[in-house]
Amino acid sequence: MDGKQLKWLFFGFSGRVSRMAYFLAGLLLAIFQAFALYQFTLAPEESSASQVWATLFWTVFFISVWSYVALGVKRLHDFGKPGIFAVTLFIPMVSILAFIVLCLYPGDPGGNEYGERTNAPR
Repeated sequence: MDGKQLKWLFFGFSGRVSRMAYFLAGLLLAIFQAFALYQFTLAPEESSASQVWATLFWTVFFISVWSYVALGVKRLHDFGKPGIFAVTLFIPMVSILAFIVLCLYPGDPGGNEYGERTNAPR
């Protein structure tokens, strides 16, 4: 996967993405968030390292929010649904169920109005 494809996967809203790509990309984002948070908890309070890790965590967090929305929209597109339903990923308790459904629900076998194939921009 080249840089252009990674940029589309994490930041683009067009096209479709498969269940596996959605799950693995979401897992990678969660690992980045967890790593930054873990490093922050290890740093001594009020130290410069603590400030750096806190800043890095919040940066990763806000980038991840955008990426989660982009991934959710493309996953919804894979089975012909409009991307606006991706807002359910931010409703507490519903978000866990929505993530599981998006990981398990199969996409359209052929092309649909959002693209001819999965894991590609439209």
